[in-house]
Amino acid sequence: MYFVGIDWADLHHDVAVFDEKGQELKYFIVPHKREGLEQLKQKLLSLDPEPENFACLEETKNGLLVQFLLEAGFPVYPLNPKVVDYRRKPSGAKSDPIDARLLANIGRADLSQLKRLKPDTELISELKMLTRDQDGLIQEATRLTNKLIACLKEYYPAALEFFSKPTLPVALEFFKLYPTPDLIREATVPEIAAFLKAHKHPRPNQTAVSIWQKAHEPQLQASAPIVRAKCRLLLAIVRQLEVVKEQIAAYDEEITRLFQLHSDSRIFASLPGAAGRLAPRLLAEWGDDRERYENAAVVQALAGTSPVLFQSGKYRFARQRKSCVKPFRRAMHLFAFQSIKQVCWAREYYDAKRSQGKTHHEALRALANIWVRIIFGHVEKRYLLRRSHVYDRPRQAS
Repeated sequence: MYFVGIDWADLHHDVAVFDEKGQELKYFIVPHKREGLEQLKQKLLSLDPEPENFACLEETKNGLLVQFLLEAGFPVYPLNPKVVDYRRKPSGAKSDPIDARLLANIGRADLSQLKRLKPDTELISELKMLTRDQDGLIQEATRLTNKLIACLKEYYPAALEFFSKPTLPVALEFFKLYPTPDLIREATVPEIAAFLKAHKHPRPNQTAVSIWQKAHEPQLQASAPIVRAKCRLLLAIVRQLEVVKEQIAAYDEEITRLFQLHSDSRIFASLPGAAGRLAPRLLAEWGDDRERYENAAVVQALAGTSPVLFQSGKYRFARQRKSCVKPFRRAMHLFAFQSIKQVCWAREYYDAKRSQGKTHHEALRALANIWVRIIFGHVEKRYLLRRSHVYDRPRQAS
C-alpha cells in the first residue's frame, strides 16, 4: 500500500509518496494543468500499475484534481484541514512540502479510521451545486435590496411606502418610470392607475390614489445634486435586481425539475414545511448514498445539529458545533423553523426549550437534531425496503 499526500494549490500541487514503513519514495511538484495531472498519474503508476494500491489524501473533497484522481481509479481520502493543522502545531512549521508529507503520514497511521470518498451521483451533485449557487444569488438579491432601500432613504423616502415591498416586479418598474419625487408629483391619478393596470396590480385604482396622496404629503427634500446622483444609482440597482431575480426564478425551475427526478423526492417533499426550496436542499445535502452514514449521529454531526461536549474536571458544558457542512446546517435550521408552524409536537418541543432558557437558535438546533433522527429513520426504511425488493426479485433463467 502506498500513501500519497497531496497539498493542493491554485497553480501547483506538492506530492509526497510514502510506503507502509514510512519511507518517502517520491516527492515532486506538478502544475495544475492537464499535463501536470497526467504526470502525477504516471509517476504513481510507475511505482505500482494498480491504482487501488494508492491512498490519496487531500484537504478537500471537491475540485478538478479530486475529479481527475477518481476518474483514474485512485482511492481518495479527504481530510479536514484542522487535522493537518493540529499535527503541525508542535513545531509550528508551515510549508507545502511539510503539509504533503503530513497528509501522507496521517494516511499511513490512521487509514482504517478515514472514510474513502464516494462521490455523489450526477443528479445529486448537480442539485447540490444548483441549490448552493442559488443561495448565493438569494444573498446577492438581499444585498441589493438593502442597497435599494438605503438609496431611497437618502433622497426619495416616500417611495418606500408606495408598495408593500420595494422589490416587487411592479415596484421595480415603477421606480424606472418615476425615479425622482418630482416625476411622481407631476403624474396624475389616472396615469398611475393605468400604469398599475398594465402591470396587473390587484388594486390599481385604490393604490394609485394612495401613491398620489403620499407623494404630495410634506416631506424632506434632498438637494438637486443628490437627487441626480442617487437617481442614477437607483436605476443601476433596479436593473441588477431584475437580472438576479430572473435568474433565481430560472434556478427554481431547474432545481424543481431535477428534484422530481429523484426517487427519494417524495420523502423530503412530504416533510412539513419543506415544500418549495427546502426539500431539494435537504435531499441534495443528505445525498443518496445510503451506506455513507452508519447512524443518525453521523448525520447530526455533519449537519451541525448535535452539540459538542466540553469537559474538564468539574467544568462541563455543551456548545454549538462549528465544524460541519454549513449549507446542510442552514437547511436543517430553516426546516426546523418552518416545522414549528405546522407540527404541534415541534412547537411544544421548541417552547419547552425556550422555557428552559435556551435562545431561539439553540432551541431550533435542538429541534433540528430531533428531525435528523426522524428523517434518517424514514430514509433508512425506504433504503432497506428497496434492497429487499431487489434481493427478493426472482432471477431470470439463463
